[in-house]
Amino acid sequence: MTALLALVRKDLILYVNDKRALMLNLLMPIVLAAFFGSLFGGSGESKTGKIDIAVVVQDQSAVGKKIADGLKADADLRVTELSLAEAQAQVRTGKLPVAVVIPEGFGDKAGSALFSASSKPELPIFYDPSQSTVLSMVKGLLTQQVMQNVSAEMFNGAGGRKFTDESLQTLEKEAAGDPDKASLRDFLGSLKKFQAREDARVAVKGGAAGEAGGIAGGGGLSMPFATRDEALSSGPKYNGYAHSFAGMGVQFILFMGIDMGIGILLARRMGIWSRLLAAPVTLTQLLLSRAVSAALIALGLLVAIFACGVIIFHVEIANPVGFVIVGVCFALMTASFGLLIAAFGRTPEAARGMAVFATLILVMLGGAWVPSFVFPEWMQKLTVIVPTRWAVDGLDAMTWRGLGMDAALASGGVQLAFAAVFVVLAIWRFRAQQR
Repeated sequence: MTALLALVRKDLILYVNDKRALMLNLLMPIVLAAFFGSLFGGSGESKTGKIDIAVVVQDQSAVGKKIADGLKADADLRVTELSLAEAQAQVRTGKLPVAVVIPEGFGDKAGSALFSASSKPELPIFYDPSQSTVLSMVKGLLTQQVMQNVSAEMFNGAGGRKFTDESLQTLEKEAAGDPDKASLRDFLGSLKKFQAREDARVAVKGGAAGEAGGIAGGGGLSMPFATRDEALSSGPKYNGYAHSFAGMGVQFILFMGIDMGIGILLARRMGIWSRLLAAPVTLTQLLLSRAVSAALIALGLLVAIFACGVIIFHVEIANPVGFVIVGVCFALMTASFGLLIAAFGRTPEAARGMAVFATLILVMLGGAWVPSFVFPEWMQKLTVIVPTRWAVDGLDAMTWRGLGMDAALASGGVQLAFAAVFVVLAIWRFRAQQR
């Protein structure tokens, strides 16, 4: 036992004195976690940034101008009015994600298409192909503005009155032999009566027809509902930094496990490993000391990383006991991963390249970079065999999700199972190499 403790103490002192390793395994995950956490919404207190778009107003009608004004007034958009050539250039070079063009005559054509089977006018939208999600959001906001302003104009605007009069004259001749046109004639006749009452109401008040007029004094057809958004979680308030600290912590602590395994290969190359085995120390004690020291370092790094998250970025650990369980199990899995690298690595250089590649695949599939719930369904099912998925999900469960001990035990149990498999394979390989 004395020899084991001495070996563990030696490994810990060497690691702490290695400033490069400390910077890589402690400072880098904190910096990257802060960056990714800000992308995932931060602490939930900051508002989502506005979407920058361009609007090209070629239609000088009242409808075209109102659509542009409505987009400019939208709280989710930051609108710049440009010429067509300027807007296309901005999108083409990636300076703006979307540009909306309101073509000449759009207001009149859209109003006619609202009640007739005439061809629908097009609204050209230019977008950066890498910003398809932004395109969908802008199209939704644009639809609201077009429907509200076109319907307002058709029901209670000068263009709507002109369209109603012209359409009624045409339909009077065609309605006799076409039931559909007769129904449209009756509808437009009712609309004309409504417009006449609105004109009379405005005349009584002694004012001109209000531009904001519409159905019951409103602004035309609008969305018939409003959402009430309420975030639900069994844990504390959502904090985007919690997941990023879990993901970046897992990634860089696994890199530390790689360094531990590479250290064994370097010791072999320099003959240090053989001299240690020649001392009154067994192979099991030597491997166990490496595993214990690596696990202690991994656990210490995880605690230090999350301490920064708690102090600086207000990450909350909802289940401290469960967090310790998940952290200890992850530390043991990291240590066994390092032993596995050392057991099957032939040279330090080759082992490092393959181990880094394998680690990046593990952290990517484990949801360390982006949460696993955004993966396709088939990938979500596949990644249950990835140990890092259980580590990241377990840390998420103990922080912002606020889940109970069942989640901690499930995450820890799976990680311990992987650790046991790695250790068995590593010991088998080491003993085979000694024969």
